[in-house]
Amino acid sequence: MLSVGTLVVAWELYARFSGISAIMLPAPSRVIGQALEHRQALFDNTLPTIRATVFGFGCSLTAAFVFSVLVDFSGRLRRALFPVFIISQTLPLVAIAPLVVLWFGFGLAPKIMLVALVTFFPMLVALVQGYAATDDDIQSLLASMGASRVRVFLLARLPSSLPYFFAGLRISITYAVVGAIFAEYAGAAKGLGIYILNAKNNFRPGLVLAAVLVCATLTLVLFGITVLIQRVAMPWERLDQGRRR
Repeated sequence: MLSVGTLVVAWELYARFSGISAIMLPAPSRVIGQALEHRQALFDNTLPTIRATVFGFGCSLTAAFVFSVLVDFSGRLRRALFPVFIISQTLPLVAIAPLVVLWFGFGLAPKIMLVALVTFFPMLVALVQGYAATDDDIQSLLASMGASRVRVFLLARLPSSLPYFFAGLRISITYAVVGAIFAEYAGAAKGLGIYILNAKNNFRPGLVLAAVLVCATLTLVLFGITVLIQRVAMPWERLDQGRRR
């Protein structure tokens, strides 16, 4: 927080005393003033972005879990699907977003698809890696007690994947808002992406940065929610940290 505060103060001082035009670089105080002045418009455009982010991320999370289970149970599926998943991550979002909007229109569907596209792979890889990190002795013990492969997965492999899963979740959630913004930037009736585009075209850098501030705040809130969920889902981590201290 201290480094962020120092950066903001330096930015404010430079914008005020360097003689640079406010059109080129508005001061943080001006950006906040613009955000307060246009708070209703920002709020109205934030809601569609939140909707696309939440729905897209929900679909991505579901798909990542389902496919991670499938490739964990089947080596053939892993070899067949992973190259496809990797190729999907090589597609430049700035190029694919307009095409998705062109194919599926300006509604919610293309935004959900693009958010899912950019957030799916990190969670999938994290889950698969988490399954592979399961202690062999635990699996052998469960198998010796007659546990089926599904039972071993539920009792050993799935719990072992939680730390990896939440690491992937935190990475993916930071991409989710960016994916929604790109989708709206490519074509939308409302949303922070189209708001930023309109403000840029009207040479309103203060409004552009105000919308960017809202995007950053939204990302931080979603990141904080994932951290809270991890603490609830993995209470033993806090106990381990307490013992180490």
